[in-house]
Amino acid sequence: MTEPIRTEQPVTEDATRRGALAALLLGVVAIAIGYASAFSTGGTPVWGPWLLALGIPVAIGAIMILGAARGRRGIGALKIPFAFVVAVLVIGFGAALALPADESALSKLWLGLPLRAAIVIYGVGLLPVFVLPIAYALTFETQTLNAEDVERVRELGRENRAAEAGRRETTGTRQHE
Repeated sequence: MTEPIRTEQPVTEDATRRGALAALLLGVVAIAIGYASAFSTGGTPVWGPWLLALGIPVAIGAIMILGAARGRRGIGALKIPFAFVVAVLVIGFGAALALPADESALSKLWLGLPLRAAIVIYGVGLLPVFVLPIAYALTFETQTLNAEDVERVRELGRENRAAEAGRRETTGTRQHE
C-alpha cells in the first residue's frame, strides 16, 4: 500500500480552502436532507426541493473553488465567473420551482421547451458551459501551475518514489512495472 503524496502545507491552511470545504459540507448536508425529505410519510415537504435547489449550486461552487484555489492566492479573477455560475444555478433552479406547474399542450414554448424546462436546460445546463471555459481561458496564465509549482510536484514525486523503493527494500517486496 502506498502513502499519499505529502505536501509542505495542510490543504486547509488557507482561508479560501477552509471556506470552500465548509460550503461543500453545508451543500452536501442540504442535498442529503432534501433527498431524505422525499421519504416523509406525508409526502415530500415544500422545503425539500428548495434545499436541493440551494445545496446543489453551493456544492458545485465549492468544488469549483477547491479545484481552482492556488494556495494563499485563492481563486483570483475567477471569483466573478464562479459567483455568476452559482447565482445562475440558484436562480435557475429557484425559478423552475417557483413557477406554477400549469404547462399544457397549449403552453408557449421557449426554444422548443416549456418555460420551466427551458430555464433548467438553457439556463442551468448551457449557460455555465459557455461562461466557465472562457473564464478559465482568460485566467490561464495566473491560475495554472508555474515552473516553480511544476518543479515542486516533480520533487514530491521523486521523494515518494524513493520512499516507496526504500519501503520495498525493507519489506522485500517487488513492484512489477
